[in-house]
Amino acid sequence: MLNKFMKRSQRKHSKSSSENSNTNNTDNLGLGFRNPEPVLSGPGSGPSIEPVPMFRDVPVSERQNLFYKKCQVCSFLFDFSDTLDKVKEKEIKRLNLVELVDYVQSGSGKISEGNQEEMVAMISCNVFRCLPPCSHEHTGGENVENDEDEPFLEPSWSHLQLVYELLLRYVLSSDTDAKVAKKFINHSFVLKLLDMFDSEDPREREYLKTILHRIYGKFMVHRPFIRKAINNIFYRFIYETQRHNGIGELLEILGSIINGFALPMKEEHKLFLMRALIPLHKPKTIAMYHQQLAYCIIQFVEKDNKLADTVIRGLLKYWPVTNCQKETLFLGELEEVLEATQAAEFQRCMVPLFRQIARCLVSPHFQTAERALFLWNNEHIVSLIAQNRNIILPLVYESLETNIQSHWNQAVHGLTVNVRKMFQEMDAKLYEECQKQHVDKQARALEAKKQRELTWQKLSDYAGAH
Repeated sequence: MLNKFMKRSQRKHSKSSSENSNTNNTDNLGLGFRNPEPVLSGPGSGPSIEPVPMFRDVPVSERQNLFYKKCQVCSFLFDFSDTLDKVKEKEIKRLNLVELVDYVQSGSGKISEGNQEEMVAMISCNVFRCLPPCSHEHTGGENVENDEDEPFLEPSWSHLQLVYELLLRYVLSSDTDAKVAKKFINHSFVLKLLDMFDSEDPREREYLKTILHRIYGKFMVHRPFIRKAINNIFYRFIYETQRHNGIGELLEILGSIINGFALPMKEEHKLFLMRALIPLHKPKTIAMYHQQLAYCIIQFVEKDNKLADTVIRGLLKYWPVTNCQKETLFLGELEEVLEATQAAEFQRCMVPLFRQIARCLVSPHFQTAERALFLWNNEHIVSLIAQNRNIILPLVYESLETNIQSHWNQAVHGLTVNVRKMFQEMDAKLYEECQKQHVDKQARALEAKKQRELTWQKLSDYAGAH
């Protein structure tokens, strides 16, 4: 069986440099395999591996062959559900992974193409796996954010972390030629890497975020594909599952990518904003990734001010109706967008915008009302309001008066008084006109109410008489 394994190894290794083409003798390095195929071992069964020499213990001429054999050792997978099972073999694999990481990081020697292929195959074997179902999938409940729920931590992290570290060092290494590495870090590899972002383990997602970002930077040929693949994850999350653990990390990567977009912005990027990023405001679980989403949105507006109208109207389209916590998040993001908005774009959307803000001002949830009133603490927003006060004050006047007369929260009441005073100082005549119109409107409403009551009374009297 060992001979059969060596023949397969030699065939796979035929593309490597002459340096390691003549060094395929396992006996020289004391490598022992009882099962040549990497398989998942159960308790009391499966592969058994023996120690392999350290790089420093072999001549430089044999290190490429040793590298290949260490990758073979690290391709064996173990069952970590039983901490007492195959402890020795697990430690051998861990030590070999540490050696591989140190070798790649130190730049001790350029890794041959055959060894790069074997290393990426070993990384794939360890990393790409079926993820366990999330906790809500066991109960059939909704995926809601719950700080009390502990995330599932990968049992094999002692090995997996080193595998991710090896991949990261390989991508970062100045010795790694992108033209060669793209044969192994290909579209299929990237897609499988993206699948792992759904892991519940935050440590794994952090590594994945860093690695994918570095792949995006090093392999320019993959950039359009990576953006499209992330788009597809977002579409599925928004319109199908509304459940994914890695949306925040993917948005962090995109925040950096968007920051590097050249101007004038491509139509492809604008479509990404409209079709993927803005609809991400729809899911109930937005609080889990809102900070990263808002950063991406702001990046777009700062890159191209003309997109402010599109973004604001998109926020209004997905504005929550009954979720006050989500509404408060929207108001915070809206303030950041308005800070980057110029007067021309502001005028295009100010009427629907301040109709919504007026509704927020009178919200019975004090945090929503308070957050809406905080908009008047922003100097840039106040200057935009002042330039268009003839349109904006009539839209919000009634809400301001309602708060002053009847809002239950004293902080909201005090902030409303300050905003009213600000409008009075901006344009006292306009304020008086709005006040008069409001009084007239209230009088008409009172008269209409009396007429309705009188009509109902007549109907009641008529019904009683007959």
